[in-house]
Amino acid sequence: MHTLLEHSFSTLRLGRPDDGILLVELYRPAVSNALDTVMTRELLQLWQQLYVDAGPWRVVILTGHGTRCFCAGADLKERHGLSTSTWLQQHAVLEQMMLAMHDCPLPLLAAVNGAAYGGGLELVLNCDFAYGCPSARFAFPEPRLGFIPGAMGTQWLPRAVGLARAKELCFSGAAFGAEDALAYGLLNRVVPQEELLPALLRTAQQICAASPLAIRQVKQALHASLAGDLSAGYRREIELYRRCIDGPDRREGISAFNEKRAPRFEHQ
Repeated sequence: MHTLLEHSFSTLRLGRPDDGILLVELYRPAVSNALDTVMTRELLQLWQQLYVDAGPWRVVILTGHGTRCFCAGADLKERHGLSTSTWLQQHAVLEQMMLAMHDCPLPLLAAVNGAAYGGGLELVLNCDFAYGCPSARFAFPEPRLGFIPGAMGTQWLPRAVGLARAKELCFSGAAFGAEDALAYGLLNRVVPQEELLPALLRTAQQICAASPLAIRQVKQALHASLAGDLSAGYRREIELYRRCIDGPDRREGISAFNEKRAPRFEHQ
């Protein structure tokens, strides 16, 4: 038994569905598996541990608890009323978590079992590829709340779906379903909910049958094929994100969300 399975996480459930395969379940069912500070820190710890010592693991499958939500994104109730400095301190942990996830040498596969909005969609995009169930839905609602995606969303989305499509999705904030995600190239397959994990497990088993060294090297080689420097692009994303967080639109957007009303943006 690897020590990771013995670790007590409060927002993650870890399992070993087969030799070499680590199942990571986002577990905050009361809030649709939304990302709060604790979950972000625990994910950071997980990715860092796998970077330092992968142990027996060859593939990681990331999913959400239940059949309704993969991850609803950032926990905006936790963020309600935060000062700019506290918000950015919390976000700095998220930044490190996403970079550590990107640097994880193992293949990361997403089983999108439901809605993946905002930061949840960014977790999907930061995986190497994803399968989704027919009820999966996706969106970047951040501009409607007064800020922008800040967890590699602006870097991965155009790489996955093309620049024009990424602009449409980010500008509108409109939700789209699994079949559209498949057509856009965000999902590799759409399979029934009850077959989602078994289908991804079969693919993970195929990966496990290959050379672990070769898989890690080909992952690095494929990342190197990207035309731009993702890390540099993400630093620019964070700079622009912070400008939004320091402005009045973010405060109005989060207040409107928590008060269940339409936001009234005035900042230009």
